[in-house]
Amino acid sequence: MPSPLRIVFAGTPEFSVAPLAALLGSEHQVVAVYTQPDRPAGRGQKLTASPVKALALAHNLPVYQPLSLRTPEAQAELAALQADVMVVVAYGLILPQAVLGIPTFGCLNIHASLLPRWRGAAPIQRAIEAGDVQTGITIMQMDVGLDTGDMLYKLQTTIEAVDTAQTVHDRLMQMGAQALLDTLHQLPHLQNQAQKQNEADATYAHKLHKEEAKLDWQRPALELWRKIQAFNPWPVAFCDFQEHPLRIWQARLAKPNESFGDATAAPGTILKVDKSGIWVQTADQALCLQQVQAAGKKMINAYDFAQSRHLTGQVFK
Repeated sequence: MPSPLRIVFAGTPEFSVAPLAALLGSEHQVVAVYTQPDRPAGRGQKLTASPVKALALAHNLPVYQPLSLRTPEAQAELAALQADVMVVVAYGLILPQAVLGIPTFGCLNIHASLLPRWRGAAPIQRAIEAGDVQTGITIMQMDVGLDTGDMLYKLQTTIEAVDTAQTVHDRLMQMGAQALLDTLHQLPHLQNQAQKQNEADATYAHKLHKEEAKLDWQRPALELWRKIQAFNPWPVAFCDFQEHPLRIWQARLAKPNESFGDATAAPGTILKVDKSGIWVQTADQALCLQQVQAAGKKMINAYDFAQSRHLTGQVFK
């Protein structure tokens, strides 16, 4: 295997930045970066470069932003780069078979789950929402399926009770960078030892939608708490209070010495307010809301939110 490798990097969001930075600090040569076209962002909807493009330009790397990789022109452009390998991290474009075969060692993908569990768009959030205790990074040899390629390398981490989608994202981003360097260091060997995914164990991480962030107080407290953790920082769990949405950024389950609730209270009823936060009845027990955000306001402690309102006995919808 040639060393250093000639690498084409394809990625778009923040999650892709650490792996690109790791490559730039390694012995390998990044010959070009592919990323999504600039998109409108912010209140002014100004065209904004992706985080990956910003890093690439800071290092004077050639940047390509095709709308598709299916055209002969785009494929010829990629082939002209004569890459040994293409590294793909949350790029956002489908790679057709013709593209997968262009680099000498094919295309590698960094996926934020322990495949075949949680293929698809939102593996971090779905793992937390489902109550998984472990997640990790899988380096995969890409094929034409959706995250179905052979597995080359894995790193694992525990999902802690304090974790949100943001904290797991940040941890896996750094783990992905390390896993990529480890994989490139022993690429031919790992490709020879590649493992097929067991289709019977496959699950799909559906894309997140704002509508599903609405809390249903008829559900158990554990399920609601997991959703709050999973949907932080986006789309953020919420409920309705006095005909306006109230975003729930952080909550916690009752401790053993706090195991209270009111079986006669309707789910969503505010049972009490104390320094811990706002205690709300669910289908089975009370859930303590700790950080909330009223419409048009900043996120604040739930206890502070309650100080100017008489909440006990009112009902969240």
